[in-house]
Amino acid sequence: MLSNIGVPGLILILVLALIIFGPNKLPELGRSFGKGLKEFKNSVKDITDDHDDAPKK
Repeated sequence: MLSNIGVPGLILILVLALIIFGPNKLPELGRSFGKGLKEFKNSVKDITDDHDDAPKK
């Protein structure tokens, strides 16, 4: 899905985000997004690790 965006689409999204949120709020939003993504990855990893440890019948 993201591979269809391309460079012009990505630039447009970044410009719109800059206009909507302003330059002071963007770093904070990026950090929040990164933390959320990291927590999601960790929870998925924990679930898959738990599934791998389960005894097989």
